[in-house]
Amino acid sequence: MASYILILYYSRKGATQEMAQLIARGVEATGIEARIRTVPALSTVCEATQPSIPEQGDLYCSEEDLHQCTGLILGSPTRFGNMAAPLKYFIDNTGSTWLNGNLIGKPAAVFTSTGSLHGGQESTLLSMMLPLLHHGMLIAGLPYSENALHETKSGGSPYGASHHSGSHHNHPITGDEQHLCKALGKRIAELALKLS
Repeated sequence: MASYILILYYSRKGATQEMAQLIARGVEATGIEARIRTVPALSTVCEATQPSIPEQGDLYCSEEDLHQCTGLILGSPTRFGNMAAPLKYFIDNTGSTWLNGNLIGKPAAVFTSTGSLHGGQESTLLSMMLPLLHHGMLIAGLPYSENALHETKSGGSPYGASHHSGSHHNHPITGDEQHLCKALGKRIAELALKLS
């Protein structure tokens, strides 16, 4: 069975998706596969359904994707200092994964994007860590040996990679933010290799 790091995210404006791709580059620099998956948006109309395969972008995450991963990196835009509802909804439905202990002892990390510089990046990262701790995962952040943490003028945190996209979502991912995304992917992949 192939080992892979699952990069599971929700993105509305594209910045979180772009971060997922950068994190994947960091994972793949170690020789491990990066499997990027997303979750469908939620609808306020109860009868609305999503196709099983999205019309564009990354595939939706399956239960098997989650069960078989050797590590997990979870990403979401900030929503009032918390993860976005579609990602929370997905996680809330991982009871069988929790019951079977499929994620126990596997490394995990988190990342986020927000429109305002102090818009709850760190609380969003912390909110995503909580269910991962309940799943028995080993949470890793970014150490200050990553010089970009000392230099960044936008996103970046010891809690995980982050990006300040601006109120109109038009700020490109900075060089420091790109570096920290790749470093986070590489760190989780290297931890997965050591743990296996």
